[in-house]
Amino acid sequence: MLARDQLIQACDAELHAARFKDYTFNGLQVAGRERVARVMSGVTACQALVDEAVAWGADLLLVHHGYFWKNEPLAITGMKRRRLAALLANDINLLAYHLPLDAHVSLGNNACLAERLGFRVNGCADGELGEGLIWLGEPASAMDTTAMGRHLAAVLNRQPTVISGHAREIRRIAWCTGGAQDMIAQAAEAGAEAFISGEISERTTHMAREMGISYFAAGHHATERYGVQALGEWLGRELGVEHRFVDIDNPA
Repeated sequence: MLARDQLIQACDAELHAARFKDYTFNGLQVAGRERVARVMSGVTACQALVDEAVAWGADLLLVHHGYFWKNEPLAITGMKRRRLAALLANDINLLAYHLPLDAHVSLGNNACLAERLGFRVNGCADGELGEGLIWLGEPASAMDTTAMGRHLAAVLNRQPTVISGHAREIRRIAWCTGGAQDMIAQAAEAGAEAFISGEISERTTHMAREMGISYFAAGHHATERYGVQALGEWLGRELGVEHRFVDIDNPA
């Protein structure tokens, strides 16, 4: 078994967690047992994932969406109490990484999404690669908006919401997983002909049409399934822990 703190230090260092100003706390959010052999990963620390961790006998639950978000109610009641009670009663650690797991150059959500979609990565629109959140690149071959929508549906097994901003072929593309729809303006300013994220707002449709950039809302959950898996697999290779990823279905 591995010392929990050694595992956390390895993750913090690999993800450069201290560099990010985030909406939540990155790192150990709930302390459990001090030795770790089994790590379960998942996108969000919902009750269903916590229950899976209990049933499997996990020592540590690794997620992208943990707890203690900015401006959320502080009281430990209701749903929050039940989740925390299950973790504490079973001595399970909760380890969460949000923006650091979006940005990482190889283990991050953006990197993993690009790999699955076959995109060539050219850089970031809002910082250095590994720190920026809006990634820029090229599809393996130019395709129009309709074809890109079909490609996303086939790879992610989820039908995206597609807003066509033009009739041209897409050769320059930007993406940011999760709830980054309002970054579409930065993507357009960077010269992208299309932008992929997870969610869509009412205003996004008008922005895409008026800025002449196609937009694809491919699912918050669907676009962020891969980074936490990659981090868990990395822990297995580097530190020898047993890792299992559990995908709790979420249509959002």
